This record gives sequence, structure tokens and C-alpha cells, in this order.
Amino acid sequence: MFSDEQRRGLIVVVPLLLAVLLLSVLVERRTEPVLLAERGPTRTEADSAAVLRPFDPNRAEYEELRLCGVPPAAAAGIVRWRRYGKVYRMKEDIALCSGVDDSLYALLKPYIVIDEEHAARPRREYSPPSPSAELSAGSGGSPRAEKRTREIRPRPFSLDTVTVPFLVEMGFSPRQSEAVLRYRDASGGIRNEEQFRRCYVVSEEMADRLAPYIVFAPAERADTDSDPCVGAADAAYGGAAALVEINTADSAALRSVRGIGEKSVTAIMRYRELLGGFYSVEQLAELDVVTESNYERILTQICCDSCKISKIDINFASPNELMRHPYVSAKALRRIVKQRQLKGGWSGIGEMIDDDIFSEEEAARLAPYLRFARDTCDR
Repeated sequence: MFSDEQRRGLIVVVPLLLAVLLLSVLVERRTEPVLLAERGPTRTEADSAAVLRPFDPNRAEYEELRLCGVPPAAAAGIVRWRRYGKVYRMKEDIALCSGVDDSLYALLKPYIVIDEEHAARPRREYSPPSPSAELSAGSGGSPRAEKRTREIRPRPFSLDTVTVPFLVEMGFSPRQSEAVLRYRDASGGIRNEEQFRRCYVVSEEMADRLAPYIVFAPAERADTDSDPCVGAADAAYGGAAALVEINTADSAALRSVRGIGEKSVTAIMRYRELLGGFYSVEQLAELDVVTESNYERILTQICCDSCKISKIDINFASPNELMRHPYVSAKALRRIVKQRQLKGGWSGIGEMIDDDIFSEEEAARLAPYLRFARDTCDR
């Protein structure tokens, strides 16, 4: 039995001991996570510590990428893009993949290997033959030297009847030659040098070299060059009336065209504003309000001056300006903004095709609205 004095002492001491014990437990629990957090590596430290090895993004599968030190999310993004048809032409393409941020790309860049089959190549420009090359060709040189000499010696030709093999012989690539013929067929023929230069695959150097050898069909009237609608009006109405030029026509002029009603006028003017103007009368077929029967009737009463369209400076236009154009998809817009930040811009539509920003069909539609340098018909 405890005495009263001992019981009072226990009543005082026991609570103090319990308080000290509880305090020590709380302190231990509070400090333990801090120590663990200090020992655990951060994501950046883990990425830096990973053993990276060279890898080919066009061939390596997910497991191989992981063995090369690529993080899981980045490896999955690289393979996923390839499944969608993506081809990695340059190291910077990896930065577009999901799971790859700027810091991770900086770590991976020295280990990215793009093989020659898929690597982007500089576009070959025409260079005149040296005198020694001409002499060797003329004195029984090799067949390859003779072929190269023939390729750089143009001869008169008509674009209305020209073929792909002939354009290849003149210096175009097979893909460029096919694009020239598609451009010719879509525009109803190439009638003058200015129209030839507007073809998106024709560089200034190529146009300067071939223009003296192109035979254009003679104009039916001397004044057709000053007004592109006069010659067509003569054919359609026997000279009685001029056609309506759809890029400058106001609502009253458009209403005067048989087959264009009030609703169609509003739709045409709005679409013209979004496009920046029409480069071909066939673009009216893209409007739902223009029926098939009306379309055939409308074509005989209108014409189009493509020099009056407004162009977009693709290297400096804001994303909002690009987004408003009907021919620029959301996917293409994202690629334009990303690639423009990486490489600074483009010198021609062909480069944008090579960078997988546009397909050839998309480029053909959009090329008349893009400005890369000084354009002949730019306002």
C-alpha cells in the first residue's frame, strides 16, 4: 500500500512521463519523412543518372528504347508517333513527342541517331556546268557526265504538252515534275511566265533558267493581259459583257450573276474574307450553298484574278492569324508553331512538305496563300 504522500507523487510523475513519451513519438514521426525525402532522388537526378546509349527513333521499339535509358513516357511517345506514320527526319523531331520536355530532349539529343535512309537532305539547286565538264563531255567523257550535260541544256518546249520525263531532264525531281503537271491541269493550263513562277515547286533559279525556253500559247486579244476577265468574257458572251471578278466584286455585283442568290452572296463574301481571296473559280465548289446545277451556270459568268489575294507570311504570322485560314488544320498549326520555334522558318513550301507539316495535296491548296519571300503578285 502506498502512503498518501507516495500516491500524490505518482499522480504528478505518471502524467509527466506519458507527456514526454508522446512528445518523443510525435517528433520521430515528423522528422522521418523529411529524412526520407532528402535521400530520394528527384526526377531530374534520376534522368541524369540513367545510363543513356545511342538509339534510332525510326527503328527502336519500346523495350530497346528503355534499355537505352529513355524514360517510359518518352519511349511510349516515340513509338506511338511512329505507329501514326511519323518519320523522324532530324533530331529535333523527338522534341515534338509526348513525354519529352525541353530538359529531357537536351539529355537525349547526343544519343539520337538518324540513319541516312530517313535523314532530311538539303535540296539540290541547279549549278551551271564548269568549262572542264563541258570539254570532258564533248571529248568522249563518261555516260554519266554526258547525261548531266544534257540535263542542264534546256530546249524550247510547251507546258501544255510537256511530260514528267522531260521535266526531269530539265532539272526537276520526279515529284516536282508531277506537281507542275497537277498545277497545270488544276489551273486549266499555264499561259504566261508569271503563272509558271507561282507554282510552289518552281524556285526562282529554276524559273530564270527555263523561262526563255518555254513556248506559251499566244493571247487571243492584246488587252487580255491588263484584264484577266476580258478574254473569257469574249468567249462566253461574244464580247457583250465582262465577267464578274470574284475577288473584287461587291454584293451587288455578285447578285448580278445568275445562280447566286442572297444567301450565296453572304457565304461567298465570308469565305473570300477567310481565305484572303480566291485563286481559282473552282474554289466556289467548296461552299455548301453552291449547288451542282448552279455551279456549272456560275462558272460561265465569273473569273478570278489570283494576284488580288492576300498572303500570309508563314514565318512571322501569329497562331491566331494562321488558325483563321480554312486550309490550316489544327494539327498543321501545332506543327507549324513547334517547328518554327526550332528552325526559325522556311524558304519554300517544299521544305514544309519535307518536315511533314503538310501533305502534297494540302500544300498545293495552301501554297498560293503563303509568302516566304518577295512574290510577283503580292500586294
